[in-house]
Amino acid sequence: MPISLACAFFLLQATPAAPVEPEVIGVDVVRSYPHETDAFTQGLLFANGVLIESTGLKGRSRLRKLSLRSGLPTQEYTFPDDIFAEGTALVGKKLITLTYHAEKAMIFDLRTLEEEGSFPYQGEGWGLTYDGDQLIMSDGTAELRFIETENYQETRRVTVTFRGEPLRQINELEYIDGKVWANVWMQDVLVRIDPETGVVDQIADLRDLFPHDQREAPYRDVLNGIAYEPESERLFVTGKNWPQIFEIQLRPR
Repeated sequence: MPISLACAFFLLQATPAAPVEPEVIGVDVVRSYPHETDAFTQGLLFANGVLIESTGLKGRSRLRKLSLRSGLPTQEYTFPDDIFAEGTALVGKKLITLTYHAEKAMIFDLRTLEEEGSFPYQGEGWGLTYDGDQLIMSDGTAELRFIETENYQETRRVTVTFRGEPLRQINELEYIDGKVWANVWMQDVLVRIDPETGVVDQIADLRDLFPHDQREAPYRDVLNGIAYEPESERLFVTGKNWPQIFEIQLRPR
């Protein structure tokens, strides 16, 4: 696929004098697993070998541990009806889940899923991951926020750029081998971001993973959810209300 077609994935204008031309790669499906179609996936991650999912929408938001084999929850926390849950990250023995408009992140015990506290932030919460030192948060803009985990204070921001232009609507995040992988809302791609510079240096084309004509609501049931298991080096993706979770391998095009 030509790079010019990859540019059409994004709601932005590329500049001719782009400092970095992202590599476009494909994916192979290794295996698929069931996923509940009422799960509006916001965050996906592995915690000590257990798949964790946070789902959104008011009155339907949940934080749960999933059986990969069955796709069903083995343990679950239900958020209050006024909370729209968003992305989740693991920090030590705590799970931290963003909220869409409540301007707070909620902290849970990993073992029990009991709520243990919260901390505030300004603006919207979208995606969240942890690099082993700081939380990395997206808020729907082209910026990533970096938050230290002692007092949950923001330390810096970086603007995500695609071919030199800001890439907006950065969503679910996953930290893998020193880079931040991200969903872009409404786009069937993953982008790889250098967390120091914000530059997108790689794009994974996932358009054929779950075709739009098979989705009940194509403009709602979008790709969202990235989970990496470091021990096995397995990578998983899914989407909002998708019937499957896909284990994938990235490959050059």
